[in-house]
Amino acid sequence: MSEWRWRAFKLMQSIVERLPRSWAYALAVLAARFAWMFSPLARPRLDYNLAIVCPELTPVELRKISWVNFRNHAKAYADLMMLPRMNVEAMRPLMHVDGLENLAQARAMGKGVLVISCHMGSYEVASAIWSATVSPVSLFAEELEPRALYEWYRDTRARLGISVLALHLGGLRKVTEALKEQEIVITAIDRDITGTGHMMPFFGRPAPIPMGPAAIALRLGTPLLPACVYRLPDDTYRAETAPPVIAQPTHDPRADEVRVTQELLRHIEGFIRRHPEQWHVPHRIWEGAP
Repeated sequence: MSEWRWRAFKLMQSIVERLPRSWAYALAVLAARFAWMFSPLARPRLDYNLAIVCPELTPVELRKISWVNFRNHAKAYADLMMLPRMNVEAMRPLMHVDGLENLAQARAMGKGVLVISCHMGSYEVASAIWSATVSPVSLFAEELEPRALYEWYRDTRARLGISVLALHLGGLRKVTEALKEQEIVITAIDRDITGTGHMMPFFGRPAPIPMGPAAIALRLGTPLLPACVYRLPDDTYRAETAPPVIAQPTHDPRADEVRVTQELLRHIEGFIRRHPEQWHVPHRIWEGAP
């Protein structure tokens, strides 16, 4: 993102931050309609991915889900832009959680929790609430450009008690430190951002998948908690968790990483199949995408 785009983002954010939530959403939906209709790559890539995830859809059904997907993602951006004025108490009514017993089970092991998810919903709300009520939370995610944008994301989340750990070697060391302090770290495995993923079946087709979380869990004994966050019709959010995945090492570390990652992928596929209108990934996941 160039400097002028960063300035445009900050200008839009300063406007959205001051709007009532309903007005901010209306503006976001208007922007989503423009992007959905005229995007040269984002929509074709998303449509390609959704067709793989939901091969049973007719073209009309795929078109509808694609539009709702863009709309949901635009609302998530509006939520992000409104974060500087938010506080945890104001966020609590916006989040419903299913499976808190799974989080409690994972935390009871005393080795931190590595939450494994996908690019769906808004994790700032869940992370802020968990950070205030359960334990410190960190997001292990890509470092955005330009630097000013990344710093805005980082500082905005930090105000809500959420740490941002960059997806590189230095960030990986901090992930290890956070888990040893029994904290919660959240990351996604549905995109190979670093280009080091291992090819394995994802919705029946080979795709590069990050195996770092499995490697960390095998080394530290940290439980892996599959989870997703998605928007409800009333514009609140629901967080779902599955039972924790416990990585058991054998004599073959590489085979262990593949086995554990495949188990995580089964949960991720289930989340996405149930909520394809929420999974906003307009990127190349599989060969053949635009």
